[in-house]
Parts: sequence; structure tokens; C-alpha cells
Amino acid sequence: MSDGPLDVVGIGNAIVDVLSHADDEFLVREGLVKGSMALIDTSRAETLYQLMGPGIEVSGGSAANTIAGVAGFGGKAGFVGRTRDDQLGAVFAHDLRSLGVEFDVPPAADGPPTGRCLILVTPDAQRTLNTYLGAGGDLGPDDVDASMVARTQITYLEGYLWDPPAAKEAFRKASDIAHASGRKIAFSLSDSFCVDRWREEFIQLAEHEIDVLFANEDEIKSLYQTASFDDALQHVRGHCEIVALTRSDKGSVVVSGDEVHVIDAEPAKLVVDTTGAGDLYAAGFLFGLSRGLDLYVCGQLGSIAASEVISHMGARPEMSLAELARDTLNAVI
Repeated sequence: MSDGPLDVVGIGNAIVDVLSHADDEFLVREGLVKGSMALIDTSRAETLYQLMGPGIEVSGGSAANTIAGVAGFGGKAGFVGRTRDDQLGAVFAHDLRSLGVEFDVPPAADGPPTGRCLILVTPDAQRTLNTYLGAGGDLGPDDVDASMVARTQITYLEGYLWDPPAAKEAFRKASDIAHASGRKIAFSLSDSFCVDRWREEFIQLAEHEIDVLFANEDEIKSLYQTASFDDALQHVRGHCEIVALTRSDKGSVVVSGDEVHVIDAEPAKLVVDTTGAGDLYAAGFLFGLSRGLDLYVCGQLGSIAASEVISHMGARPEMSLAELARDTLNAVI
């Protein structure tokens, strides 16, 4: 275990993604809401897995994807999440550590297996997520290493953490340590259905605990219960120090006080699978922020990373993000 400074640490669900193509009729037949994330139990996970077509298995989890992206830019990163001492747990740990990410939470010797997310990708590249948290759902405050958070510039948490009760306590512990150490807390709203479940608590977090907030257009409109993106933007700009709002092919808007930056989406040669686009946008943005770059450049780095990840199946980058962003970084560093 290292004791050196870190740029970004993510706290989230340790999950292996199982991705498969499906048509809209399959979603309707199985009662799935396109583009959403649903939590499922062991029985449903087994049934749905059997019904899915051929797929690929890759390490995932929203915050873990972001941390993999930070490492891909050359950042010093760490991750906190729970796995089981099973095959998927070993794969997950190996994938992160091979990127140079600090991941020191020991796997559980008993209890539920390592979590997995069954992802159905329709022909329009939309992804529908069915998440079995497994061991990840047991994440609690004891898993948060106080020294790791204290030596990290930005601790990043995913909104999905708000579903398991013990994970909320892990969040609050990390937030207290980070702020006591003069560090920042970043948070992703994760999913509009997640926002619907925890709207009032998320608004309180935005007002009082979160320094950097990530959301897509649907999520931020859901948070403030408005049909207007501009109205939602005006609501949130007074709540957090920095807000980064993604709008798919319309790019992103970054707001901080009186600053407003509109950043174009990075053109993608091919859109194969939108899984992880928001996660990788956050990766580029947080890497830039941890290095003291201008907010506009942070948004550019986010767009570059998001463009890479939607060009292939899976939510982890397959190309060097540092190489893809070389011209952008050389212009400012």
C-alpha cells in the first residue's frame, strides 16, 4: 500500500459488466425500461443472464470506470469497493491494479458473490442496466481508509451508493475526512431513477456537502423537477462550487459561480455502446481539475474520454487517454 499523494479516489460498487446486444422487443418482453438502471436480486440476475445473448465480461462499476479513466490519463488514483474472493472478484481487482490503481480493500471470505451488471445494448447504442450489487452492497464505513482520503485531492462518489444504507455512512465518513483535510468531494447523480428515489437527500448534498457535481441532462432536470435544462442549471449553480452537466451529442456545460463554459462533444468515429460515457467524462474532468487546469480544458478532457469509450463495447477505455489528449494537454501544460 502506498502512502504518497493521490489525484482522485473513487468510492463505489465493485461490479463486473456483462454486455450483450438486444432488440427493443426483448426489453419490452422483460419489462425493462430502456436507458435505466434497475437493482435486481440473485434470482433475477440468474434468470436474465440465461436469457441474454452472447456477451462479453469486463470490469465495470460507475466510480471504478471513472478511476480507470483517471489512471488512463496518467493520474494517480485509488478505489474503494467490496468484492468476494471469487473469480469475478479476482478479475475486478486485477483489472484495476494493472492500471496502477491503489485497491486495497480485502475480498470478503463469505457472503454474496462479487457484483455484476447485466447490460443490454440496443441498436441505437442505448444501454439498459440490471445491477446485482452482490458483495458491493456490503460496502460500509470500515472500508474507507481515512489516510487514503486525506492524501487525495478529490474523492469521487457515485449516486448509486445511496441505495445500500451502510454505503451512505461510508459516503459521510469520506466527506467528513476530505473536508477536514481541505480536500474536495465530487459526486455523480448516476441515474435519473436514482434521483427519483433520493431527490430530497441529493438536493441537501448538493447544497451542503458536494464540491463538484456531475449529472446528465435528464438527471439534473429530474433533481429539480423541471422540463427545462436552463431552469435546472440556474437552480444548481448556486448550490455547488463546480457543476459539470453532460448533454450527449450537444456536449457539456460547466458552471462555477459566474463562470459558464459550453464545451462541444468530441466527435466519435462510431457510436457502438454509450455505457460509461458519463463515467469517462468525469474521469477526464477530474484529472484536469486535480492538475489545476482551467474548467474549460477539464471539460475538453472529459469529452475526449467519453468519445473514446462510446466507440466500443464496455465502459473502460481501450486506448491511451493520455495519448488521445496529448495535443490538448500540451497546449496548456
